[in-house]
Amino acid sequence: MTSYDFTQRLGLDPQLTDRQVIENYKNLWQIEKAFRMSKTDLRIRPIYHRLRPRIEAHVCIAFTAYSIYKELERVLKKEKSKLSLKTAAELTQNMYSITYTFPESMHTKTQLLKMDDQQAELYRIVQKTF
Repeated sequence: MTSYDFTQRLGLDPQLTDRQVIENYKNLWQIEKAFRMSKTDLRIRPIYHRLRPRIEAHVCIAFTAYSIYKELERVLKKEKSKLSLKTAAELTQNMYSITYTFPESMHTKTQLLKMDDQQAELYRIVQKTF
């Protein structure tokens, strides 16, 4: 393998200075953290698919979930919420709504059932941001 092949496989730009390569390398921890998180919190492993379209769909869904996860992390930090991502995920497990239809008008309405203070905070942040 030539030097060019090596840099191409790593996705490095041969024009980068030594300092830029080192800075890029230091940022790898974020990528490693994302893979660790994606395999545990998103439960994308193991993949039992064997057909390429199904594998790609599986990874696409996992990436979408990861994107939502990171956006929620950003929003909670921006709103200075004390809720952790884990707590936010747990809170949603006990949030319920009821959907009903008025028989005369056939108008359908959805209403959230009573939430505790933390659930209300999370709901307010999500409604405000998304």
